[in-house]
Amino acid sequence: MSKGNDSISKTLTVVISLCLVCAIIVAGSAVALRPQQEANKALDKQKNILLAAGLLPAEASPSDIQSRYKDLIEAKVVNLETGEYVEGIDADEFDQRAASKDPATSIDLTQDQDVASIKRRSNKAVVYLASNEAGEFTSYVLPVHGYGLWSTMYAFVALKPDANTIINLNYYEQGETPGLGAEIENPKWKSLWVGKKLFNDQGEMAIEIVKGEAPKGTEHKIDGLSGATLTSNGVQYTFDFWMGELGFGNYLKKQRQGA
Repeated sequence: MSKGNDSISKTLTVVISLCLVCAIIVAGSAVALRPQQEANKALDKQKNILLAAGLLPAEASPSDIQSRYKDLIEAKVVNLETGEYVEGIDADEFDQRAASKDPATSIDLTQDQDVASIKRRSNKAVVYLASNEAGEFTSYVLPVHGYGLWSTMYAFVALKPDANTIINLNYYEQGETPGLGAEIENPKWKSLWVGKKLFNDQGEMAIEIVKGEAPKGTEHKIDGLSGATLTSNGVQYTFDFWMGELGFGNYLKKQRQGA
């Protein structure tokens, strides 16, 4: 009987020891890999900003992405309530997602306010000012996000210096249905946004995703995604929120007025 107990004890000791060793190895690997993961995350963000601004050549290497971002993009933090730039904050280090989760640095949106279903909004946001190789300012790149059918969808929207005309819409993170809602990443659909205007002549938000095909020649209407009405609605609500007063509305108004 005692030999049986000894055997069980030894087995448990070996199992527990193996579990502890494996846990230490996994934890150590996670710590060791974290800097590389953060670097890859930053590189992917820079790539998507440059893509939105139309400043990334095909098959750019990681070093090309880093150098072009450094030379052509200036990140600035904006106070969303006032639309003014905030000094003293490193915009490239500012974590807007983390700030939106902290009650001290964000606001809890009411049901009426939260058309994009994001729950909380950071008090500050980052905008990216893009220039060409000649140093001429070419676009504002704005980060936006909103909920679709299954997921929160993240994108960068690039606007011409008039702070109204869309240069590009680059969705880069989403979990919508493949072949349906996931078509927000389809270059063909994204190309429909090029040249469209966010606001009408009265300064009112006018961009609209319609069911089916948009009338030809319209400045403000976009074809809806076939078979993905809820995802299309999510994109619409994303623009309604982020181009409105609770989003970048005050900032864009100042830019259109020549700030």
